[in-house]
Amino acid sequence: MREGRPILKEEKPGRIFDAVCQVMREGQFSESIDLLEGILERDVEAPGAASALKCAGFWKERLEQEHPELDGFERGELLLGQWRLFHAFVERLADVPERCLFAIKQFIFSTALSFYLAAAPESEQGGDPDVLLQIGRCCKGTGNYGRAIENLERANRERRDDPGILAELADCYSLVNESRSAKVFFREALFVDPQAIDLEWMESPLILRLAEKLKGRGYAGPALNEWLPVYGAVWGVLNVKREMKPLEFGKLKQAIYRLEKEYRGGSAVRDRTAPRLINRYIWLIDHFMSVGEPRERVEEVLAKIRDIDPGVHDEYTR
Repeated sequence: MREGRPILKEEKPGRIFDAVCQVMREGQFSESIDLLEGILERDVEAPGAASALKCAGFWKERLEQEHPELDGFERGELLLGQWRLFHAFVERLADVPERCLFAIKQFIFSTALSFYLAAAPESEQGGDPDVLLQIGRCCKGTGNYGRAIENLERANRERRDDPGILAELADCYSLVNESRSAKVFFREALFVDPQAIDLEWMESPLILRLAEKLKGRGYAGPALNEWLPVYGAVWGVLNVKREMKPLEFGKLKQAIYRLEKEYRGGSAVRDRTAPRLINRYIWLIDHFMSVGEPRERVEEVLAKIRDIDPGVHDEYTR
């Protein structure tokens, strides 16, 4: 334990928790275990102490493991992979103090960031989009949204139309209250490939509330991702549109033709094809509306949506 920081019997648990959070933020999980055990010695039912102790034990065990064979990028990947496991671990616990989770998050993401920067420090001036993506993700995890956006924008310039990069950009823009940019980037990411968007990395209320509402309707796993753009449009969440370029419009028509053929092919692929096809029909309707196509053309597309899912059609046209 840190010298000069003994656990005093008369000390209040709240003050000890302040110390717990501080040492967690510094990655001193052995010391946080000592502090938390001191709380529990005084009060075995101290709120949050037992769960926080388990969290500290989780990270102490993993951080003690040495991996000299890994380079900086691989060490960053390993640490963020462990963070994902920690997410699942925390879900099984009760009353974990939010400030402890925040302190742990600060340490893990700042440490992972140092690994990625050591692996490719020049990436902040442009370079490998995979490294830039992870640098941006780590900056977001530490709350440095401006720096996160800078790196993610660079990643986007290096590799256009990557749904993972676009989703992270959307998430960061939402967190800095740039809702218009957030909606545009989320809509683009979900159009390219809903399955490439990892909701576990998302933090913005914009996308998380939409996902929770869909979970309430019984959607889960891959299906939830597929229906996100559809209900994002139906419920007016992803309501920022842009005019399509002629080449994009041509690709949209080709995608619709291919998906219609798949959909007619049988029920085996319809669970995946139906939401993707409806989403592209919605993009087609938006295009028709923006260029002033006759209402009859819009109605034709709406009829196709009704044939696939009458419920979605009714909500969309309500």
